[in-house]
Amino acid sequence: MSVRALAAKVLNQVVEQGQSLSQALPPAQQDLSPKDKALLQLFCYGVLRTLPRLDFFCRSLMKKPLTGKQRVMHFLILVGFYQLLYTRIPSHAAVGETVNGTKALKKPALKGMVNGVLRSFLREQESLIAQADKQDALVYCHPSWLVKRLQAAYGTDLAAQIMNENNQQAPMWLRVNALHHNRDQYQALLSATELPSFVAQDAENSNALRLEKATDVYKLPGFEQGWVSVQDGAAQLAAHYLDTQAGELILDACAAPGGKTVHALELQPAIKEMVAVDADQKRLVRVQENLNRLQLSATVIHGDASQPDSWWSGELFDRILCDAPCSATGVIRRHPDIRWLRRDSDIAELVALQKRILNALWDKLKPGGILLYATCSVLPDENELQIKSFLQNRSDASLIALSSQYNSQAHGRQLLPNEDGMDGFYYAKLQKAL
Repeated sequence: MSVRALAAKVLNQVVEQGQSLSQALPPAQQDLSPKDKALLQLFCYGVLRTLPRLDFFCRSLMKKPLTGKQRVMHFLILVGFYQLLYTRIPSHAAVGETVNGTKALKKPALKGMVNGVLRSFLREQESLIAQADKQDALVYCHPSWLVKRLQAAYGTDLAAQIMNENNQQAPMWLRVNALHHNRDQYQALLSATELPSFVAQDAENSNALRLEKATDVYKLPGFEQGWVSVQDGAAQLAAHYLDTQAGELILDACAAPGGKTVHALELQPAIKEMVAVDADQKRLVRVQENLNRLQLSATVIHGDASQPDSWWSGELFDRILCDAPCSATGVIRRHPDIRWLRRDSDIAELVALQKRILNALWDKLKPGGILLYATCSVLPDENELQIKSFLQNRSDASLIALSSQYNSQAHGRQLLPNEDGMDGFYYAKLQKAL
């Protein structure tokens, strides 16, 4: 199977069938060489980042859209456009290899059509690009509902900056395991392996390193021994803000895949017990894998965070991390499919679910206890407005400033994509009255 044909199949699964890229891509990469794995990833991520723009070019050059069993060929053409516009692959090779993809997709009769569309694009691309540049949706490559929400929340200029950042490739962040090395020691190990890295500028992020260039995890010194993990710098702030203490009972609600669970244990191994709960049984496997690799232990439970009575042991928690289900609009650069899989109507449903979870977990928190609310969203409805509403309805809840340096909002800290190279995240730290 050619890499272009595989990319077309994966893209068809994501855009037409609603699968996430993290579901559809790994099986397609399974039998490929490292070079072809990387190329397939490049095509899939690239097309999803620029989808409406490439769709516009396709519509402009074809008399009628490809539908039904031929729809996969539409995505093959988009892969061709992406190569011509955004890669250094010579145009003759990009066209030739893409046309050859028709055989692998068992559509040899459409070879001439694919060839014709790609060659027409080469002739007309200047005019088509000029037309596309007049439309905001084609410049920013975000669905119109999300453009409107971002502009309403942040204003036109900052919304444009957020969307431009969403279209960039996210850097690779590492979390140094404090049980083995401090950050300076591990950075020296990376330098010796010729993997240069940057220290996080955020002073609170004392375990975070950002690589100059992404690499295979198995090339990282001591990865299999648990010396280091891959986790975005913004996500690493969770364990620091949670600030667990020795002898405490901790809950990580909505814990999968477990990065924040294990980070909290790395920072404070002398807690009484870590309870990691998630509603997705399959994703809990990842939590256990993370615990195993790092040689840490936690009580892993399959359960619904909005209905804790179905799994709760009866003992109130000292600290709770509520990593709430959200729109994931802060991690679009890592998951470009999010913007095409999400719908505007999802936001109200997510806000209602977050509210149920927050209220249910609050009842399981000790007087004087701490709850850290976290999302990987940039939408105020899920973040600042959610916490504002919670504080208005809970007289026993008060907000703790995360730090004087970052307490820029009335309710919590909102990180936007690419602040110090990090993802978009939101945190609010709440304390229960005694």
